[in-house]
Amino acid sequence: MSVGLLAVVDDILSAALKASAKTAGVVIDDAAVTPQYVQGLAPARELPVVGRIALGSLFNKFVIIIPVALLLSSFAPWVLPWLLVIGGTYLCFEGAEKVAEWFGHHHVSAGDDSRDERKLVFGAIRTDLILSTEIMLIALASLDPDMGFWLTLGALALIALGMTALVYGAVALLVKIDDVGLRLMEHPSQGLRRFGDGIVRSMPAVFRTIGIVGTVAMLWVGGHLVIANLAETFWHGPYDLLHVITHAVEPAGPVVEWFADTASSAVFGLALGAIVVLVVTGIRRLRPAPTTAH
Repeated sequence: MSVGLLAVVDDILSAALKASAKTAGVVIDDAAVTPQYVQGLAPARELPVVGRIALGSLFNKFVIIIPVALLLSSFAPWVLPWLLVIGGTYLCFEGAEKVAEWFGHHHVSAGDDSRDERKLVFGAIRTDLILSTEIMLIALASLDPDMGFWLTLGALALIALGMTALVYGAVALLVKIDDVGLRLMEHPSQGLRRFGDGIVRSMPAVFRTIGIVGTVAMLWVGGHLVIANLAETFWHGPYDLLHVITHAVEPAGPVVEWFADTASSAVFGLALGAIVVLVVTGIRRLRPAPTTAH
């Protein structure tokens, strides 16, 4: 009995590790996107908010994504590409909104508190749902279809737990590293005080960089999701164009090829997102303004 159980656990671990390796790119994007949601919060609220987002991420994976992915992959696999097109379009929309904000175009309505914790957590969990969906679907596609239902479920559960701990552990460390710097600035050692001061001074630039990387990540992942899954549904045009671009730079090596793929996906994502932003902005302007009670 114990030998059989150990064998099952070993099978689940090996399958989960192999599948996890293929999700690394999206996991990095997830870790880059999330810190944006806690910028500007009071230091005492940063870890609680990260914790709430992490719990929401676990809810996304275990209550929504894994059950729905297993059901659809068994009974209606044709639905999955459409869901990913919708999710990718939403990421493109979010990324394009952030780019528009860099140029002074704000889309939040008057009186809306962009630092409201409930709204921040909800927005982060909503974005996590899309990124986590891609992570789990890549993992599911990487697993051996002959594993059986329970082994597949066990591997997906292990991947979900591991990826959530990795992403939100890294985010928690990142958002609290300035506190470490402040503590070091009080240390008797002059060298440690200087090191702590350097950490504190560098964090604004670090978070600005993370904000840019997170936005580009949303556009890249969203654009790639839409391109790849449109090809799975009804339109090969963007995918064929992407293939032509990457094939043209293939002699320059895998790094240049990856960069061309990423940049092309991000540009496509920005163009698609900009269209959605214009549509959403037009709809918002057509809606009647709320009347105030006298």
